[in-house]
Amino acid sequence: MRKSQICILGSTGSIGTQALDVVRQHPDRYEVYCLTANNRVEQLAQQAREFNPAAVVIANEQHYERLCQLLADMPDIKVYAGRDALCQIVEADPIDMVLTAMVGFSGLEPTVNAIRARKKICLANKETLVVAGELITRLAAEYHVPILPVDSEHSAIFQSLVGEGDNEVAKILLTCSGGPFRLLSDEQLSTVTAADALRHPTWDMGAKITIDSATLMNKGFEVIEARWLFGVPAEKIEVLIHPQSIVHSAVEFADGSVKAQLGVPDMRLPIQYAFSFPERLPLNGERLSLFDKRLEFFRPDTRRFPCLALAFESLARGGNMPCIVNAANEIANDAFRRGQCSFLDVARIIEHTMHRATFSSNASLDTYLATDAEARQIAREELT
Repeated sequence: MRKSQICILGSTGSIGTQALDVVRQHPDRYEVYCLTANNRVEQLAQQAREFNPAAVVIANEQHYERLCQLLADMPDIKVYAGRDALCQIVEADPIDMVLTAMVGFSGLEPTVNAIRARKKICLANKETLVVAGELITRLAAEYHVPILPVDSEHSAIFQSLVGEGDNEVAKILLTCSGGPFRLLSDEQLSTVTAADALRHPTWDMGAKITIDSATLMNKGFEVIEARWLFGVPAEKIEVLIHPQSIVHSAVEFADGSVKAQLGVPDMRLPIQYAFSFPERLPLNGERLSLFDKRLEFFRPDTRRFPCLALAFESLARGGNMPCIVNAANEIANDAFRRGQCSFLDVARIIEHTMHRATFSSNASLDTYLATDAEARQIAREELT
């Protein structure tokens, strides 16, 4: 059997490192063609030594010389740097699939190029569909490229839809742990810190996504992502707080039946399923036991966690509004982690940016790039 050649965009992050563990478990099926990172040059070099890819890319060009030094004794590995290199490497002929595990807006252009190069997309970068869902789905249809979701929730929805054909979906039930602040009062929320937020109760994720989970913006982004992945309007997407993170999401059909995918909180499962679909391969790890698990579900409180409501609003307005929300959120999220704004300021900054940024109902890739830059500047002004 020919090994599938994988390009991992963001190999040093949480998703990327777990994807490499999947490759370790199935060396007869998968081979790493390219690894990329933004700043973690030492870790990228270590990964390259283990997996011996054809190429590595460090997005931050300041680290290029250091990466070359670290891999000087491995001349078969080509070393590149910069954003353009990220966009170009995904087009390499040997690549079969691209795992987009970069965080934030930076994942958009490489994903567009990978689709145009007709590579299978394993999508972990939710911002790509948040920012440009209409563009991405149109390109995927035009180039006949499959997009396999890697988010645990969207993988669960995808798995629940397999075999259902054209059966009508009545509702998508998108689950959410609720984050670490679910039970806090308004007064307590005003004083929480980034360190508090980074202690997520059930998932091991990167810092940016963990903060987004605390504000519920991550779930708002997943609502937008679900709309584009599954062609279901926002009014048919319902968010459920499920603190145990066992039911990863579910689908309700026209006859009232509900299908769900359950499992322990382990991102390797949706990563591997995206790689191997429609096959299910063995995966080492903990197994779910329902005998000692309580399953609870609650409605989200959008008054105390307004980011979720702002995401729904941006989806309803359409055009470049989700792009505006994403850009403002990236600035506010980073500012909160740096102690430059409070937890409650995050939603305020996003909402004010939505009111001030230029709205376009018919956006192109160039529009999204311009919108992102404008919205980031406005959000920075809101910090002062």
